[in-house]
Amino acid sequence: MLQYLAPKTIKPPFARYSHGVEVPPGKRLVLCSGQLGIGADESIPEDAGAQTELCFQNVAAILAEADLGLKDIVRINAFVTDRAHLRPYMDVRDRLFSDPAPASTLMIVSGFARPEFKVEVEVIAAG
Repeated sequence: MLQYLAPKTIKPPFARYSHGVEVPPGKRLVLCSGQLGIGADESIPEDAGAQTELCFQNVAAILAEADLGLKDIVRINAFVTDRAHLRPYMDVRDRLFSDPAPASTLMIVSGFARPEFKVEVEVIAAG
């Protein structure tokens, strides 16, 4: 069973994430490369929220190859290219993950390999 870590000696999380998640011995770990908001047909939505949806759909497809799902994610690293994309990203993340939520970091970066990308998500899952 996963243990979600929330020390009382530090400020609670700002949003829906856990400060830490302990993965017990015997669990398999799957590490996903960063996924961008691009469909299999190479379509890229303009909207940051729609790109976030695609990022997590891509992550879900990768995890399914290992017989895991979004519920097995213990860590999210997310990157957006503008402060304006924070809320659309968080709205999707908060809808997909209930409490206790995975550990998570969200960073604003200057850009990705192609300028049309606004969001990238990488995860670690345990199952």
